[in-house]
Amino acid sequence: MQPSVSKSAPWWLWPTILSLDAPAVALAWQDLLARGAGSAATPADRVVLGSSVWLAYTADRWIEGWRLAPAQIQTHRHRFYQRWRWPLFAGWVLVLAADLAVSARGLTRAEFQGGGFLLLLVAAYLLSHQLVHRRLAARAPKEVCVAFLLGSGAALFPAVHPGVSPAALAAPAALFMLLCFANCALISVWEDDVDRRHGQTSLALQFRATPALARALPWALAAGAGAALALGRPARATAACAAASAVLLGLVDLAEGRIGRRAARVLADAVLLTPLVPLLLGGRP
Repeated sequence: MQPSVSKSAPWWLWPTILSLDAPAVALAWQDLLARGAGSAATPADRVVLGSSVWLAYTADRWIEGWRLAPAQIQTHRHRFYQRWRWPLFAGWVLVLAADLAVSARGLTRAEFQGGGFLLLLVAAYLLSHQLVHRRLAARAPKEVCVAFLLGSGAALFPAVHPGVSPAALAAPAALFMLLCFANCALISVWEDDVDRRHGQTSLALQFRATPALARALPWALAAGAGAALALGRPARATAACAAASAVLLGLVDLAEGRIGRRAARVLADAVLLTPLVPLLLGGRP
């Protein structure tokens, strides 16, 4: 039985409801990737990435809340975006204006151009998955798209910093993308009934083999990141964080049946914040 969304949301669900979890993850990995490449994220890099990720997630949920009938809604986050549609829209416009202003003043030309290209990809994703191809079973899985876009966003600014070789960021960024994909794939399994009721296509609904593959992926990723750590590449802190996050993600999946899909979803994002450990400790990348 699905939990009612008429009750007040518990406090620990609010980062997800307010779309703050994905920006936090992206910012943590942006800093880690930059340090691993021998650079550092600038304040403008952080503001633009964090606000851009928030804008993308908020737009996705705003459109979803707009399309759904109240009786269809199965989650607190979608109920929130439907109930507070126009105040959220006004806030979204303000954040967008601030994002563009910081981008124009604080980014280098290469960062601005790269960010503009990524913005077009995000817009294409929203147009395709929320409007044009919403119910098309053969569309590109949204979980793949989200993982690619989030990973690209975290790696973009470090990759174009002076003196940084984009090739050196390829493996660390790929690890982060795989973590994001494992996260999204597991959520699609846990929330398959939610997506079905919302009339949304997901990886779990597109492919029957998704549950088995999604549950094996964190452990395979942990093994791969552990091997990379033992070999000393990519950057050791990146490999260690990827391995730790993958193991924790696998453990969250094992506990999902007991703690429920809502708590599992929150924890699945929280365990991707492992880069905060080396960043706060100030250790070598």
